Amino acid sequence: MRGFFEIGIFHSKTPANVGTLWRSAYQLGAAGIFTVGKRYQDQASDTVKAHRHIPSREFRDFEAMLAALPYGCPIVAVEMGGRPLARFTHPERACYLLGAEDHGIPASVLARCHHVVSLPSIRTESFNVAVAGSLVMFDRMTKSTGRLAA
Repeated sequence: MRGFFEIGIFHSKTPANVGTLWRSAYQLGAAGIFTVGKRYQDQASDTVKAHRHIPSREFRDFEAMLAALPYGCPIVAVEMGGRPLARFTHPERACYLLGAEDHGIPASVLARCHHVVSLPSIRTESFNVAVAGSLVMFDRMTKSTGRLAA
């Protein structure tokens, strides 16, 4: 597959969600994960030791993340009210940004993202942040390979 992607959480509140996202990112082919303005101390739910395989970066704020964004890599926000994921074509290179568990992504940050996608559901579009990230990465994997995972 061509291209690469990273995935991260804006102002994540719990280390367990970061660890779970890290594990899924490793399983689903991410080049790395990141946090922007984390609000927790340590991470403990990475049971496959994904830290040995893909890096994690921490940015103090959104401006620092923008400064480190790879060339030609659009930001894809995952937030309620965006384009349904099923109708989204993933860019070859992408930086996926998930909202915090309790506050989502602020409008000022969303306005600076290149795309906003959402995860439709039967009841409400609100998913656990690690689950939302895993769904987006799975969608990217299946669309880019043209088949479901074996």
